[in-house]
Amino acid sequence: MLLGLLRWIAWAVILLLLVVLGARTYVAVTDDRLAVWHRYAPDEPTAEEIDAMDWAAWMAAEDRAFAEVRENVTLKLTPDEQVPLNRYWEGSPIYSPAFPTDWNRSFVLRPEGEAKGAVALLHGLTDAPYSLRHVAELYRSKGYVAVGIRMPGHGTVPGGLERAEWPQWMAATRLAVREARLLAGTDKPLDIVGYSNGGALAMIYEADALGNPTLPAPDRIVLISPMIGVTFFARFAGIAGWPALLPAFDRAAWFDLIPEYNPFKYNSFPVNAGRQSYLLTEQLRARLDAVIRSGAIARVAPVLTFQSVVDSTVSAPAVVSDLYDRLPANGSELVLYDVNRAAQMAPMLRPAALSSAARLVPAAARPYRIVVIGNVPGDTAAVERVREAGATEEVATPLGADYPRDIFSLSHVAPPFPPWDGLYGYAPDGRESFGISLGSLSARGETGTLTVSLDQVGRLTSNPFFDAMLARIGRMIDERG
Repeated sequence: MLLGLLRWIAWAVILLLLVVLGARTYVAVTDDRLAVWHRYAPDEPTAEEIDAMDWAAWMAAEDRAFAEVRENVTLKLTPDEQVPLNRYWEGSPIYSPAFPTDWNRSFVLRPEGEAKGAVALLHGLTDAPYSLRHVAELYRSKGYVAVGIRMPGHGTVPGGLERAEWPQWMAATRLAVREARLLAGTDKPLDIVGYSNGGALAMIYEADALGNPTLPAPDRIVLISPMIGVTFFARFAGIAGWPALLPAFDRAAWFDLIPEYNPFKYNSFPVNAGRQSYLLTEQLRARLDAVIRSGAIARVAPVLTFQSVVDSTVSAPAVVSDLYDRLPANGSELVLYDVNRAAQMAPMLRPAALSSAARLVPAAARPYRIVVIGNVPGDTAAVERVREAGATEEVATPLGADYPRDIFSLSHVAPPFPPWDGLYGYAPDGRESFGISLGSLSARGETGTLTVSLDQVGRLTSNPFFDAMLARIGRMIDERG
């Protein structure tokens, strides 16, 4: 009987795979939206080459990659692709090389006078160094030198992510940390900040540094919406791209083909990007298992994390179960952003969303500090509910900020951006212009009318509690003197 059940399960799995492959093949045949920025990828250094580079060599390689994009993409656009909302057209208001600073590029921010410390900043998947520029500015204001590196495959064209592999991202992480340590000196504090995919890179680096004295060890790690775990289906992302092994079905190598109207983030998403993110989280899991078995977990740097309780990109529960519940009592802190219980749309919130915070960190003593930022029904005033490490009771204090009634929750992409950000803020202050203000768009109309889904323009892209987040990071920096 058991054998028959196993045979039935095997046939069901085979049938499911055939359905998925058939659907992907059909899409590949019927969808002709692949553009030159999907088909072309500039040359990027291998992981081995990056490990042999210094910062000057890296920047020279980056210059070549961007020059290749201009030659092979920008200068080859067809007339119908030369439109204002194409980030690759030189006449577009969102053409990033025309901005005062092209935040698609790696950067170094230096403080006035001698550096008090250094920080390496690691951006997320499909993203660019722009996403951590505000955190970098905080560190610079505190006297730190900030090194923000562009991960291979990012910042250029989406086609670059078809070829990028996670070992290249790890090598870029090591390079950024080397440069940060070099600029500040070996006797100064060293931090690593990782956003989304960069959070996984930061924790893998820390695990490697615990067992490798040649790697500069961070004194503190800051994670923002970290990719500690991904969805169950991400492990099968590579299968979805199998039809693309045949040139005629190259569209199957992409999950999403969306107009590239964001100057600092890809909208299109290749299958390989999902596959590499899954492989990266598997590497993280293996590395954490190894440091726990060896006992090296006792020496892990304190971790400060900011995470929305609802997150459709990464697994919020994995942040708790796969990372925080494995940390020692070393001063780590987890900050969770709860849903808005006084929002205009609060009656429409799913029960699962309302109970997310309680399910993530049920009442129990833990070896780390827990802060839940939220509110109560009918009151927009936000409060911090703090449970100290080792305690079971919460203490609530006013945060000094309101949860805007037209925002029902934070999102994966919101935490690192202030409301006044020129690109992602819902209340841009006009100090900077990037040709489009994505965070302040208000979409109302008929479904199926836009060239993008309403999900693309309806997701919150900035953090109403950004000032409190920076203040918390700032206190962490100041406590070390």
